[in-house]
Amino acid sequence: MPPVTQGATVSTTEQGGRLAGPVGPLSASVANLCRRLQPQVSPRTAAGFAQVLRRLGAPLQVAVAGRIKSGKSTLVNALIGRRVAPTDIGECTRLVTRFQYGTVDRIEVVFKDGRKQVLPFAPDGSIPAELGVDIDTVSHIEAYLTNAALQHMTVIDTPGLGSLDAASVARTEHLLSAARTEGAEDADGEDWSDGDADSDELDETSRNAVAGAEAVLYVMTQGLRADDEQALAAFTAATASREAGPVNAIAVLNKADTIVAETVEGADGDTWRAATLLARKQADLLKPRVADVLPVIGLIAESAESGQFTSSDADALRQVAELDDDSLEVMLLSADIFTSWECDVPAGVRARLLEKLDLFGIRCAVEAVREQPDITAGALRRLLLDASGLAAVRARLNTVFAARADGIKAAAALASVTALAHASGNAAERQRVHDAIEVLLAKPEAHQLRVLEALTLVASGAVEMPEDLTEEVLRVGSNADVAAQLGKSGGSQAELATYALERAGWWRSFASFGATPAQSRVAHVVHRAYFLIWQQLRASGDNR
Repeated sequence: MPPVTQGATVSTTEQGGRLAGPVGPLSASVANLCRRLQPQVSPRTAAGFAQVLRRLGAPLQVAVAGRIKSGKSTLVNALIGRRVAPTDIGECTRLVTRFQYGTVDRIEVVFKDGRKQVLPFAPDGSIPAELGVDIDTVSHIEAYLTNAALQHMTVIDTPGLGSLDAASVARTEHLLSAARTEGAEDADGEDWSDGDADSDELDETSRNAVAGAEAVLYVMTQGLRADDEQALAAFTAATASREAGPVNAIAVLNKADTIVAETVEGADGDTWRAATLLARKQADLLKPRVADVLPVIGLIAESAESGQFTSSDADALRQVAELDDDSLEVMLLSADIFTSWECDVPAGVRARLLEKLDLFGIRCAVEAVREQPDITAGALRRLLLDASGLAAVRARLNTVFAARADGIKAAAALASVTALAHASGNAAERQRVHDAIEVLLAKPEAHQLRVLEALTLVASGAVEMPEDLTEEVLRVGSNADVAAQLGKSGGSQAELATYALERAGWWRSFASFGATPAQSRVAHVVHRAYFLIWQQLRASGDNR
């Protein structure tokens, strides 16, 4: 994962055996609120606040969700940069698996009764296909990796929706039912809310492991179905913030290489263009549930990023590139023809290429080899990585999730704090927590919550704005770096301060004259965002 944008301090789950600090100033304020209130509330509520503090000190937790066989685990491997999540149907694909940073690579099988069993990774570095335990007694799997990508983000791989295995469906649905649980857990994971029948269908430890997800990456294929939309709505509603929308959810159109370009109007026979056009259509259909839908080829991304693509594969592709045009064109018509066609390249070698790159990746690589016969294996791997679309997905993850991690985590924590106070049944305690939250929301750093709300309203189309103003709201709300927020990269501090003050005045005028009531609400938020940026720049200039 690319480095988090300036302004966010990344935490890790294991640093000398203890949690790191919150990811930003607002999360830190919420953490201080919890600490101040703990002595003033009941032991049960205080235990719940301890859970909130634990999550505030952890990296942003992103649940990867989708239908069975949508390629979720393959994409997880690509994002982590290691082929660690099992992709073939087996025991582990029926369980929730949390991939998080650790100082020692290990697997912990967490049982429903709270027991844990430590296992080594398989010789190939992946989670073993068989765990050697009764899977019906397992809650979920915790996988710890000394992996830089996981210092920024904990990735939660969920069982696919639509499985014929009822137990697997139940393990995934605990994420959905968690959204309907308005109470909270104590430090041991025991639920003590009133809840409902649905919330009791799933074990508490498993629900606790996944309900902490603060954002969702939804994986789908070209056939967007009505139940995909319903599932996405349920997954995003189940995040800890209890608020679904473009602030904390994006989707990817996986297996983009399987799209038949001729079936997509305007694609002009280009597969990737067809995937891009289809992703845009799906984004329109899924608004306001997601910030964006991006095309990706998870298989190629996994092979190129996790070390699966080797110099031997590059040599095999050079052999394929030497075949005559007619033979190669016929071979690339289907996987069966590619592996069964009589040619000088051994069938086993071709099968290996197909397993790693599929036909689209093979075609891309062969074209590159023919254009540049001396291309190195490393350059070929980078070309394939570019062709997979993974870079755009990572960049969007960084924009939508990492740059907003402070606000997303703080919003999730405040939702949990509010739920804890509500579940206590003590009116005085509830009022004490409410008053403390109101004080916090008046602080300058809490304004980003208003910005995220405004961003959601504009991005979803709930508040219509002129195109140029929409772009400005998205820019201000989607970046943590001041220059990027202002759209003035390279500007001096004085220039940035002047521009911020000018835009603050413009948006204040727009809010008062010419804006609709809904637009005025957004305009006031943007005005204050610019004003706070101006104050920040002026203060830092005075301290130089």
